[in-house]
Amino acid sequence: MMFRRAGHIQGWVAAATIAIAGMVMPAAADAGMGYAVVPTTIIYPGDTISSAQLQEVEVTNPNLAGDYAKSISQVEGLVSKRTLLPGRTISVSALREPYTVTRGSNIRLVFQLGQMTISAAGSPLEDGATGQMIRARNMDSGVIVSGTVLADGTVHVRAK
Repeated sequence: MMFRRAGHIQGWVAAATIAIAGMVMPAAADAGMGYAVVPTTIIYPGDTISSAQLQEVEVTNPNLAGDYAKSISQVEGLVSKRTLLPGRTISVSALREPYTVTRGSNIRLVFQLGQMTISAAGSPLEDGATGQMIRARNMDSGVIVSGTVLADGTVHVRAK
């Protein structure tokens, strides 16, 4: 007898859960799920994304979760870190800012201490976006320094 009742109660709970879910799901669908950005062509790692490669589609899957892009302006101009397939949502974590300086290029190293400013030719040892800390080699002395990449492509060297 005890087992039948437990089974009966579990059955009732399952039926009530299904009934409640049936009432909640249409309300969520009517509320509008928003939009997601999907590529129209294959976008490969290292490609800069343009608006011509994208379209906004209405989200109809209530189970879609995560950090997907919701507008083209959020994605345009960024660089893909992995292959993006047509019709699939674009994860924001799959994108990065374009590099301001690239490894092996010629840059200007700038060091400031009070009123004194020292500048030298340098070469970055790694790619870097604006605001990122990178290592670079002073072309005159060969010394490796660390500094912050500025928007104009110079590296502001920090004191050791």
